[in-house]
Amino acid sequence: MSDITAEGGVRAELVVGGMSCGACAARIERRLNKLDGVAASVNYATGRAYFTELGGRTDGELIGVIESCGYTATAPEPVGPDGPEAADAETRALGRRLAGCVPLALAVIVLAMVPPAQFTGWPWVSLLLAAPVAIWGAWPLHRTAWAGLGHGAATMDTLVSMAVAVSFGWSVYGLLTGASSMSMTMSFAFTSFLNGNQHPLYLDVAAGVPTAVLAGRYLEARARHRSGAALTALASLGAKTVAVLRDGPGGVPTEQRVGAETLVAGELFVVRPGEKIATDGVVTEGRSAVDASLVTGEATPAEVGPGDDVTGATLNMSGRLVVRATRVGADTLLAQITRLVGEAQSTKASAQRLADRIAAIFVPCVIALSAVTLGFWLGAGVGGSAAGGAAVAVLVVACPCALGLATPMALLAAVGRGAELGIGVKSARALEAARWVQIVVFDKTGTLTTGTMRLQSVTTVPGVSEDEALRCAGAVEDASEHPIGLAIAREAAARLGGLKPATEFEALVGSGVRGVTEDRAVTVGSLDFFDRTSLSVAPGLRRAVAAAEDDGQTAVLVAWDEKARAVLVVADELRPGAAEAVARIQRLGLRTALLTGDSERAARAVATTLRIAPEYVLSRVRPEEKANVIRGLQGDGLSVAMVGDGVNDAAALAQANLGMATGTGTDAAIGAADLTLVSPDPHTIADALMLARVALAVIRGNLVWAFGYNVIAIPLAALGFLNPLIAGLAMSVSSLVVSGNSLQVRRYKGRRPARDAARAGGGA
Repeated sequence: MSDITAEGGVRAELVVGGMSCGACAARIERRLNKLDGVAASVNYATGRAYFTELGGRTDGELIGVIESCGYTATAPEPVGPDGPEAADAETRALGRRLAGCVPLALAVIVLAMVPPAQFTGWPWVSLLLAAPVAIWGAWPLHRTAWAGLGHGAATMDTLVSMAVAVSFGWSVYGLLTGASSMSMTMSFAFTSFLNGNQHPLYLDVAAGVPTAVLAGRYLEARARHRSGAALTALASLGAKTVAVLRDGPGGVPTEQRVGAETLVAGELFVVRPGEKIATDGVVTEGRSAVDASLVTGEATPAEVGPGDDVTGATLNMSGRLVVRATRVGADTLLAQITRLVGEAQSTKASAQRLADRIAAIFVPCVIALSAVTLGFWLGAGVGGSAAGGAAVAVLVVACPCALGLATPMALLAAVGRGAELGIGVKSARALEAARWVQIVVFDKTGTLTTGTMRLQSVTTVPGVSEDEALRCAGAVEDASEHPIGLAIAREAAARLGGLKPATEFEALVGSGVRGVTEDRAVTVGSLDFFDRTSLSVAPGLRRAVAAAEDDGQTAVLVAWDEKARAVLVVADELRPGAAEAVARIQRLGLRTALLTGDSERAARAVATTLRIAPEYVLSRVRPEEKANVIRGLQGDGLSVAMVGDGVNDAAALAQANLGMATGTGTDAAIGAADLTLVSPDPHTIADALMLARVALAVIRGNLVWAFGYNVIAIPLAALGFLNPLIAGLAMSVSSLVVSGNSLQVRRYKGRRPARDAARAGGGA
């Protein structure tokens, strides 16, 4: 058993073998959840049992319970670069069995349906050809059906096994008793009642039905493998080795190539061009372009340098980097996203829970209906062969597989596609909630903006150059820890090639800073502070401050010799594409709101740029008030999505109908959210909402097909309008339609505003 997540999520999982439909999964799940303290979810599409509570039981005890139901269970193998080959073993085994059955089944079907091919003695040749298929080819179905009956359970395999056994046995009986002659003829018919003028043979059913089932399961296995490949792909992204800087002879740091799993937080490691960054960290030396497309879905490499954060498993494109590891192992962003994908695959949507309940009683009902059909037609005097054909058709046409696959296959595909787009989906509930969102509330800082203050402009009085003002302000602010001061010092150092430290530094809480540099007593602070201390401010500088504040920016004054000499304007810049991303969300028919602790003037300036309606601009909101704001919107009858990144957003994210945290945010925000947006690109928000709409539309289509198919096909079979072979083919096609339709979710490309607008059709 493998522990795959932290407390509160999926604690363990087991690989379950022998499941043939949703009824199997529902039966195992019921048995596990009857155990005291155990909370389990069994997913037919992934073939796994997930446990959120173990009740103090060991893996051996849980495996024993599953085996007592007639199935197998094992601990999952570690997912690695060889995972796809290992996971494909089932598909290859099905493929080999199918390859052996297809030519034999086709030959039997041709002999049964094409009269010119029916030579003298052809029924015995058909028997010889059909026997390997009915026995060896269908053996996995017979074995599972027999094991299920031994435990008082009936599954999809029970239906097929009974149909094959009855068809083959009836045909052998006819040949051995002479009821079917050596020179008899048969022809194709859609119904059960027109199969020939003698004792009909059902060898075509005995060979064709198991072959059709094997073909369907082979294609289903391939579809499941494609849908679930995201977890394997994510786990194989990380670097395997790393060049870590550790003390060598004489205490001189030297590069040592070690396994990436041995890296410790705080250690320095080297990343050369073309290498993957081993773990999350901060660049300490060097500059380079980093390609994060495999992790975040970002197509454009980002330039990084000293002080910039980098993510593990991203690719260094050009320069040599020295990185200090900040998070390693299970704490890295990649590990968190991998864990989210695994947890999402373990959850069930409400539609799936309904389908599972139906599947649990489906097979016994079909068996009963088949018996009723046989009795009815025998009583109607149509003859044993026709009555048996109708009863067999009922057995093989019913398809609980389609019901069992309708929701989990689509969710599996959506979770995988989301991971590829940089969207970590925590649960099926998240996708359901995303579909019904009516308003998206954005925390401003760090979500729509970069979260990093940058110097925008410098205005000086006559006789003072920009460099002089920056040199004085930067020297004093270099000792400050305030974001505004750091932005000024960083820009000054970059422009001037370095700064001389100031002396006599003093932080004026809520007002500014003071210090001495170049024999000048320099003060940097707000206009209000300057007015309170009677520092002289020229009219031109006052106008510059007012203009900056009108634009939602922050302006500080720099003074020496008791006079203000310059205005420095800093701002938290909007992320590239933020306005377009908000517009995409609005085109989906959703309202948008801005939530921030900034002043009303600053908030409205950003909202104007983003085209967010003034009535949905919420400014000067304290951190503890954010959850109340979300609660108020919900009280107005709105389904709310909250997008944030900080610790102060965690309560609001948890309160919202859908919480969306950026992957660059804090662990508290990510833990409280339903979706994690790995990429800081605001377009990912619209992608997540659109992906949910696509997934839910596919699920609805799957369920309509699965229910509709069974509602129509079973009565047709019972009334004798379906030949058993046609019924078997229809049953396999039903599962394939659901599987193929689910793969449509993986075709969602993301970031297609025009297409999103077309699909939005009616909004939320």
